[in-house]
Amino acid sequence: MSEALRTAAEIADTVLFPAAAVVDAADRVPVSHLDLLAEHGFYGLSTVDLPDYSSVLRLVEILAGGCLTTTFVWMQHHGPVMTLARSANEPLREKCLDDLIAGRRRAGVAVGAAVRPGPPLLRAEPVDGGYLFDGSAPWVSGWDLIDTLHTAARDTQDLLVFALLDAVASDSVSVEPLDLLAVQASRTVTLTFTRHFVPAERIVHTVPQAEYLTGDAEAQRFNGALALGVAGRAITLLGEAAGALPAQLDAARTQLHTAAPEDVALARATGSELALRAANACAVHQGSRSLLPGSDTQRLVREATFLLLFGSRPAIRTALLTRLTG
Repeated sequence: MSEALRTAAEIADTVLFPAAAVVDAADRVPVSHLDLLAEHGFYGLSTVDLPDYSSVLRLVEILAGGCLTTTFVWMQHHGPVMTLARSANEPLREKCLDDLIAGRRRAGVAVGAAVRPGPPLLRAEPVDGGYLFDGSAPWVSGWDLIDTLHTAARDTQDLLVFALLDAVASDSVSVEPLDLLAVQASRTVTLTFTRHFVPAERIVHTVPQAEYLTGDAEAQRFNGALALGVAGRAITLLGEAAGALPAQLDAARTQLHTAAPEDVALARATGSELALRAANACAVHQGSRSLLPGSDTQRLVREATFLLLFGSRPAIRTALLTRLTG
């Protein structure tokens, strides 16, 4: 295990998990948690001892097994970092990238409303000096915990326009908090843009929607590590009562890490269903105390249920329904 993964495991076991029940009941992730991850270089994954992509996925899994909510907020940051690192907008790169990698500037994402198939919820209209963004962006996490919002809108020619915006409300950006089954402290909101002007210097890049969607499987693979973390924590709490679950976790991890792009949906479904079974097994093992507020097991059951739906796609949903009803 690399030094970065050993550090992540120590943080998960000694800081994140002991506080997870308190975070679950709070209105936001403690900034101290995010500061700790930044202190160890985890806001810039390319700068720490992670030799391959499987190690990156293991890092996400380990942290999610400590506190899913903290990890959920933190992981939103990495798409903006990778996108900006490849951007041809050199002035924007020079202004923001180093601070993002160091965690001095923290980012969230608002891209799903534009990139998903079908009509966009968030539209981009070219105007002199930039674009107008108009519409809504549901499921934006980390509000009031992030500085920068990696936002995508789509124009009438299905061109995606990606921008780095300030994560603040304004006359043209309104905020509606969401009440979630789990990860409530992630401060997940719906944003509404009303002809919000985005200057050209804030544009990271543009790309046809069809081209962007060819890389969607890797984003889904990254998200899939969260469920493995929840499953792993439930298995740890089960101890000797875990039965075949540890071997199933190893198999699900290998499946997620090695799946061809066309098979990632099935791997996601496998991991999410395993998390649900492991969490419910843990609740049964713990007995009626699992029903009490502050119980780790009831939190894990809610988190596993949340992960059945988070970041889903039609192929993941179909595979999950097959597993859950078959």
